[in-house]
Amino acid sequence: MTIKIFIDQGHNPVNPNAGAEVRGIREQDINYEVGVRLAALLNENPNFEARLSRNSPTEQLGTSTTTSLQARVYAANSWPADFFISLHCNVSDILAASGSEAYVFRADSPAYYMATRILEGINYMTGLANRGVMINTGLYVLRATAMPAVLVEMGFMSNPVDLNLLVSDPQSFARGIYYGILAYYGLL
Repeated sequence: MTIKIFIDQGHNPVNPNAGAEVRGIREQDINYEVGVRLAALLNENPNFEARLSRNSPTEQLGTSTTTSLQARVYAANSWPADFFISLHCNVSDILAASGSEAYVFRADSPAYYMATRILEGINYMTGLANRGVMINTGLYVLRATAMPAVLVEMGFMSNPVDLNLLVSDPQSFARGIYYGILAYYGLL
């Protein structure tokens, strides 16, 4: 049985629903790049089939933030995926804030355990701090997906060390998330 993973590269290339921008570096470009690399790793493994929300760097989903989020969820639900993973980057006014964290709809759920494994994988591959899994019932992509969903904040764009790693080594983030998925399914 093939495990179907839907990878949502958070945000659009331009508004509506563009992401954060720090020193001319755009969150949506980092998310896109890590997603493409993660999909390639998964699709090389016969246990998995991966699909992306954005199949080119310029692909724009929806005509508003709402319809952009709806398009991502609809694609995953209608496939139907076994798991939904949304990739994002954090920003903070506290420039020292660093590391990876994840959001899920509820504790003690498949998504919670997947998120835990993903954060361990990112920490192992990048050395960035594991800031833990948090519950957030307000995020549309966690609430409206028919399958377990994890939103991963890979690192802080506002932190120069995190940002440099996100830009210069997207493969380590993709590999860390991939190892987390393998660990969750007991395939490591």
